Amino acid sequence: MCGLVSKTGLFLGLNPAECEQIVSAGRQSSLVEGEILFHQGDQADVFYIVLSGYVKLTELNPEGHQITVSYVGSGGGIGIIVALSDTTYPVTAEVITGGVAVIWTKEIFRKLMLQYPLLSLNGMEMIANYFVHLQNRFHELAAERVERRVARALLRLVRHAGRKIEQGILIDFPLSRQDLAEVTGTTLFTVSRILKRWEQQGIVLSERERVTICQPHQLMIIAEDLPQDKEESTKVNSL
Repeated sequence: MCGLVSKTGLFLGLNPAECEQIVSAGRQSSLVEGEILFHQGDQADVFYIVLSGYVKLTELNPEGHQITVSYVGSGGGIGIIVALSDTTYPVTAEVITGGVAVIWTKEIFRKLMLQYPLLSLNGMEMIANYFVHLQNRFHELAAERVERRVARALLRLVRHAGRKIEQGILIDFPLSRQDLAEVTGTTLFTVSRILKRWEQQGIVLSERERVTICQPHQLMIIAEDLPQDKEESTKVNSL
């Protein structure tokens, strides 16, 4: 178990014995599909590292619209905000694929941070990276064309949860078109139209809660806004 947990940046620089002691201070907990680990605004009192399964993090914006912030899989941390004093969770965490996590209460985790200074430094870096990620996401939503946002979102998910199959690279957890709309800050209609066009071009294969990337290179061209031949550029821009 220590080997799986050590995938997260939280354990960077710690030796195996230290990792084992930190892990043993927590406890294993099952992640049940559909379970809400915590809601946005709840008092932050538990930190999780996912060993298996996937958790979706969502945020409700001031207008009442739900935005999917990210998906967390094996080795990912959830709720590192507990390292800060008397704060609340900025997102809601929902289990979308069952699995197992190691969890620490706020009190235990803070004691561990005092005992292991590297754990404290790594935790602060995780918090900083989280807010940088949020800043980048908001920049995407405000400044980038929708098809670029959709392409980038799919490529991020492939990096975290891609599994090679005969048709290409499958995003290996349930992903509906509505989920993708929430990730990219657009509408279900727009996402459906983009995926339909990309299917016609052979770039993706989109089924019910299942997305396969058939031509990753073509998706990268769209995500990075790289030059395409005239015919392909006309097809994409007609969206």
